[in-house]
Parts: sequence; structure tokens; C-alpha cells
Amino acid sequence: MAQAKHDVFQAIADPTRREVLRLLAKRDLPITEITAHFPISRTAITKHLTILSEAELVSGKKVGREKIYQLHPEPLSELKDWLSFYEQFWDNKISMLRHLVENDKEENSK
Repeated sequence: MAQAKHDVFQAIADPTRREVLRLLAKRDLPITEITAHFPISRTAITKHLTILSEAELVSGKKVGREKIYQLHPEPLSELKDWLSFYEQFWDNKISMLRHLVENDKEENSK
């Protein structure tokens, strides 16, 4: 399998591409419907779809005169795995905050 031109992290870095993924999570859409959700040109949306396709997050297939795009969420697991490493830091901060709040309540109730 050839190396993708864009990785998942690059692909989701842009808010427009994240919104395209959100739209495609609901259902497969033709480019005309995707474009209707944005104040940018069809050419710009095509460029975003190309980046998402290169990251293997979406694919398009010709159906008659239209190209219908569909989401492939599997590559997002790479992002989930990366983020899960950092959850330990968030969990630690939440535990520390909980400890401080509980100790403060105990101090104030005395």
C-alpha cells in the first residue's frame, strides 16, 4: 500500500474538513450537497475532499453524473490512539482538582 500524501492529522487540521467529515458521518453526499453547506467555492471543497481522500478518510464514486462521497472513519483510530496516551495527564489533573476541592470542603466545614 502506498504512503498517503496526507495523514489523518493534516486532514483534520482544517475546520472545513472536520465539518465535511461530520456531514459525511450522517450520510453519503454528492459534492453539490457538501458545497451547499459552505460559503466557499466547489473548487475549494474539491481540494478539501482530495486531502481527505489522500488521508483515506473519504472516498468518492461516480453515480450517473454525480460523484457521491462517503466517510471511512477507520483511519481516525490513529488519532484516538494518539489522544488516549494524553488522557493520563487529564485524568491526573482531574484527580488532583477533586482532591483539592474535597479537602477545601473539609477545611470549610470545620
